[in-house]
Amino acid sequence: MKAACVITTLLSSFVLAHPSKPRTSNDGYPNPTMEQLKDISRRADGTLSNAPPPPKLGESSKTAFQALAFGEEFEQAYFSSLLQNVTNGVPGYRHHGRFTKAELVKVLETVVAQEELHAINAINVLKHFNVPAPMPCKYHFPMNNIEDAFALAESFTMLVVGTLQDVSQTLAQNGDNGVVRAIASVIGQEGEQGGFYRTLLGRVPSEKPFLTTSVGAFAFSYIYNTFVVPGSCPFDISMINLPIFAKLDVKDGSMGLDVKPKDQHLTFTADLSAAGGAEKFLGGNGKGLYLTYFSGQLLPISEPITNVKWNKGRITFDAFFPFTENIMKGLSVAALTTSNNFTAPGMVPGATIAAPAVIQVNEKL
Repeated sequence: MKAACVITTLLSSFVLAHPSKPRTSNDGYPNPTMEQLKDISRRADGTLSNAPPPPKLGESSKTAFQALAFGEEFEQAYFSSLLQNVTNGVPGYRHHGRFTKAELVKVLETVVAQEELHAINAINVLKHFNVPAPMPCKYHFPMNNIEDAFALAESFTMLVVGTLQDVSQTLAQNGDNGVVRAIASVIGQEGEQGGFYRTLLGRVPSEKPFLTTSVGAFAFSYIYNTFVVPGSCPFDISMINLPIFAKLDVKDGSMGLDVKPKDQHLTFTADLSAAGGAEKFLGGNGKGLYLTYFSGQLLPISEPITNVKWNKGRITFDAFFPFTENIMKGLSVAALTTSNNFTAPGMVPGATIAAPAVIQVNEKL
């Protein structure tokens, strides 16, 4: 595995956000008793499915569910920390013009419980097939006010929606139709969340006609590189059979979360000193390297990188963001790749050396 953080946290000082239950510390998550599960379900406004488990699950489908559990556990921790900050009136989290504190607390309590059920569902699938299930790590979060916290939540929620498309594709390829209905229901639920966060931020609730796709290895890398406290996971991270790519960042004041809706060159940076497949490019002029975008349901869009600079193993470069031709509103996901002309999203990870950069194009109502 190749493990490639922003240090300011959701809390007012540097505090590690371990999965926590601000209002219900005894709900047993992620391994609740039946009574505790009923309590989580009441707060989530619904229950786990009572349908029988599927008869089989392919190996790559099992990996997808491990990555899904890993991601849902992160989301539960993030929203638990955000709920704690809003509930406790932490500076930066005391006011939001569109919703009262009581309304935000209710929304976040519900979301936390729903994310717990998402994680528990994935863990239960893994347990049924005797597959090791990842348990929650410790996390740090890069925002210190409510507006930025919801902006980040909207971006990673849409990344989750794109990743669940990839999970669905994997299940379809493996003939694992028994769990597709549940995954599709989670896609809808995460989309509802994203629409609320966009409304709260003063954006059009529905981001795009066809939401941006992604791949499991990108979401896995993004969460691990950006939010997980190194060495804090209570399991061997290599048990999830996905690569962890070098961290790729947009180098601007918003870290890519407030990009203007226009054609432009964006600047990116990544430490490639330990990145697999990058050896022959180290110190070079960038020839043969591309910035490849996912946007909506378009085929991957690749642009050659330019203006390459090196600081030992760290590369900084520019790449064109072809907004106008492709109408790249909302979320785009970018990777530094060693080839172009991809004919499907699933081809991109095999040529990736750093990913993903999360790019959000916003327009206020």
